[in-house]
Amino acid sequence: MTAADDENDGQATERVVIRDRRKIDPKAEGGAKGTAAVKDKSSNGGAHRAAEPEEGAEVPVDDEDKKPALGAELEAVRGELDERTHDLQRVTAEYANYRKRVDRDRAAAAELTTGAVLTALLPVLDDIDRAREHGDLVGPFASVAESLTAVTGKLGLTAFGEKGDPFDPNRHEAVAHQTSADVTEPTCVEVMRRGYTLGERLLRPALVAVADPE
Repeated sequence: MTAADDENDGQATERVVIRDRRKIDPKAEGGAKGTAAVKDKSSNGGAHRAAEPEEGAEVPVDDEDKKPALGAELEAVRGELDERTHDLQRVTAEYANYRKRVDRDRAAAAELTTGAVLTALLPVLDDIDRAREHGDLVGPFASVAESLTAVTGKLGLTAFGEKGDPFDPNRHEAVAHQTSADVTEPTCVEVMRRGYTLGERLLRPALVAVADPE
């Protein structure tokens, strides 16, 4: 080996050293690197979560979007409630009218039945009246007659037709007419058969003789 070769080897093996006198804090350097890494990771993860929410997580809904839907649903419920209320009121009124009609028909049917029975008993009452006029209403027969009269009275049967009553063509049937200076209007001067009513219903008119003013 020559001297030139030794000189070249010495130059090749000589190291270059750079000296920087600025002080570097190892903790600060590590913290900066960690913060940058965290920021980078957070930014990447946040973007991923914003784009794809986790499975099963609740997606927030704006309250302003809920209000129109709730208002429409509330109006629908109110409309249905009003409709059902009107139906209930109509059914209640129909049922009340039905009950009134049934009660009225029942009362009318009962009155007709009672009237038919009492009409069949009127000839018996006429015989009792004739017996009373002739003085034959005595003894046990008088007790039976009084009991029958009391029962028919409780059922609503009312007798009418007396001498001196004003003549009423709706309640009296005139079988004789005469004139008299003692009356100032048509008057019943004789009663051949008494009439009867059942409540407001006329069962039989009275047979009378009528005197007209002269």
